[in-house]
Amino acid sequence: MRIGLPKALLYYYYFPLWKTFFEALGCEVVVSNETTKQTLDNGTKFMAPELCVPMKICSGHVAELLEEKVDYIFLPRMVSIHKQETFCPKFLGLPDMMRYTIPGLEEKMLAPQIHSHTERVSHPKDYLILREPLEVSLQDIKKALKQAEKVWCDFRAYSKRGYDIKNATDLALGQVTEMELAEKNKNPFDISIGVIGYVYNIYDKFVSMDLLNHLENLNVNVFTFEMLDEMEMEMELNDMKKAMFWTFSNKLLGTGRRFYHDTHIDGIIHVTAFGCGPDSFVGKLMELESNECHKPFMTVRVDEHSGQNHLQTRIEAFVDMIKKKKNALKTQKQRRA
Repeated sequence: MRIGLPKALLYYYYFPLWKTFFEALGCEVVVSNETTKQTLDNGTKFMAPELCVPMKICSGHVAELLEEKVDYIFLPRMVSIHKQETFCPKFLGLPDMMRYTIPGLEEKMLAPQIHSHTERVSHPKDYLILREPLEVSLQDIKKALKQAEKVWCDFRAYSKRGYDIKNATDLALGQVTEMELAEKNKNPFDISIGVIGYVYNIYDKFVSMDLLNHLENLNVNVFTFEMLDEMEMEMELNDMKKAMFWTFSNKLLGTGRRFYHDTHIDGIIHVTAFGCGPDSFVGKLMELESNECHKPFMTVRVDEHSGQNHLQTRIEAFVDMIKKKKNALKTQKQRRA
């Protein structure tokens, strides 16, 4: 049986878990291709104009998988992974939006409701509806989820040790060794920048316009939210009278505040998609915090019409400014000494 996974949204965070889970059940996992302009154009045909770019891109990936003749497409309804917090309404309604707008999807959609108190999303109760379409037993699901949870925990452990999502995924799935990665990344870089943004905005090269590679080519160490421990993020929010409703938005805000107080981080870039409601809160709070902490902060807002050359110019100017500031401070210290 062939199960399609759209390479969009939380694919970038939960791929090691879902891939391992379905393969442990004896299924073949089919992942859609990298996002292109055609992917976005296809998705725009089906989704409402008011929706954000990531949702339109997800729709394009789903349409692509339908052409791949998969048996089912996995589109979970992500409700919660933290007590008293939830996902944005677009995630809550994602299966319904897709079901009623993309022809031929309804009978092929697997849409379990994920309602968890932890990030692991591996409780069998959330996957019971998969028994009949996949022709598996509860015991099969429990066994597969146990394997999947172990791989995902390995993935998170690698992330917290500073590996980006791609490398952490490859390590957790046994597709590369730490020795091989160490050989590739042995040269230290000049400055460090914290990039905050949802995983599907940062790690989708089309959405971010390959931001991470641009920064690497400019000799920049990049740090992202998934490299922090959950407790570190939550501690940064303790002084807030009220946290936001959305789990990943709180992660970004906690990470941003952590970066502001981390002397090893020289600047912060916030990557956001036009039309994202939760990000409008995160971005404004980060902007206010920047003024208080006197650390460079820049927002990169993407939509269907964003241009890569424009982004590259802004990134280069931002990095040059940070390097000049850092060199000036270094010169001042040397003179005082």
